[in-house]
Amino acid sequence: MDKKKYADYVKQRAPRSPIGKNCLFAFLIGGTVSATAECFFRLYRYLEISEENAKTLVPVTLVFLAALLTGLGVFDDVARIAGAGTLVPITGFANAVASPAIESKSEGFVLGVGAKMFTIAGPVIVYGVLSSVLYGVILWVCSLFG
Repeated sequence: MDKKKYADYVKQRAPRSPIGKNCLFAFLIGGTVSATAECFFRLYRYLEISEENAKTLVPVTLVFLAALLTGLGVFDDVARIAGAGTLVPITGFANAVASPAIESKSEGFVLGVGAKMFTIAGPVIVYGVLSSVLYGVILWVCSLFG
């Protein structure tokens, strides 16, 4: 069987993806995550926390909640329905850190949890830090000439 016949065979046999439904759920769940973040921000401001500190507390709270829900086994069920609606925001990052740690806890805290925690999120952290340093250097060099 050549490549074209095989591609046609796969196309006929593969189940169709409900793109509209998937987009709707991603939009709704992602919007719920964003609305929840806004609610936390307003709550922190209502508690008379400065705007700067509230802006810091909101992502910390979302990361904590996502890690907690991952530990309780709820996050993965929601992510199966919502897709990118939960995986793209900061909550997906928290899940990417917490999931490998939970799965490898039987190997111990150092070689299991500690070593596996950043297997997925590690490259994101490394390249994020490197990108921010590069951006900072570019801004600094531009300020010298501006």
